[in-house]
Amino acid sequence: MVNETIKKFGYPATLVRDYDHWVVLLRPAQVTLGSLVVAAKSEAQDFGDLSSEHFTELKTVTTDVSALLANLISHQKLNWMMLMMVDPHVHFHLIPRYEGEREWMGHQFADKAWPGPPALGDAIKLSDDQISDMTAWLKSGFDN
Repeated sequence: MVNETIKKFGYPATLVRDYDHWVVLLRPAQVTLGSLVVAAKSEAQDFGDLSSEHFTELKTVTTDVSALLANLISHQKLNWMMLMMVDPHVHFHLIPRYEGEREWMGHQFADKAWPGPPALGDAIKLSDDQISDMTAWLKSGFDN
């Protein structure tokens, strides 16, 4: 089930991994390299309204995504933010945090706010080609 929030974050072009109850999407505006959206396949607008199956599967999703980002980004921390102010359906913004910069395809991605709260307003908006390339790169990390 794909809700409006999932569509707003570019689904299906940004789909990194599909689960029974969740999707992992590339965040088209990269706060830091590897920024993702983890969204529930549900019309729920309150975290507590998700099914028990959502919560059970979320353990697998968090484990998988944490391993993926550790391998590809070498982050120092992960910030899971559930904001849901503009986009109402249950979702997290997942921001890898690191000191310094990370490089991807010749582009530098700095964590400008390290070690403070992430600078969401300083996100790098990706082009359609970059979205396609970065989504493929992230998907390939799940295959390893």
